[in-house]
Amino acid sequence: MKKMIPKIILPVFLFLILPGTGMANKTSVSINAPKEVDKGTEVLITINVKHMGNTAGHFTDWIYLKVNDKEVKRWEYTKNERPEAGNFTLEYKFVVNEKSKIEIKGNCNKHGSAGAEEMIIELK
Repeated sequence: MKKMIPKIILPVFLFLILPGTGMANKTSVSINAPKEVDKGTEVLITINVKHMGNTAGHFTDWIYLKVNDKEVKRWEYTKNERPEAGNFTLEYKFVVNEKSKIEIKGNCNKHGSAGAEEMIIELK
């Protein structure tokens, strides 16, 4: 019995101290974009993605961007092709010709999503 305890405790201990494993979380996103622009203005949307741990077994596997309920961009990742860091930034440009609802959502392959973030870009 005494020999089994280290075999059980060591993997649990390593799981808790290694980055991205013991502190696992859902992928969350936030949006940075202007709240109001002139019609015809090209805007830059910055997406901040937060996720503890991007390893081959635990990573953000997708992020989508919708404008007025239509998906305009999707970033997809695999265990072999993923961002190096758990927290990273994405950018997307588009021309605003009408009031625009922006929706962004990201997903962790193991824990899912913290939910979508939305904002409205108004016309001046």
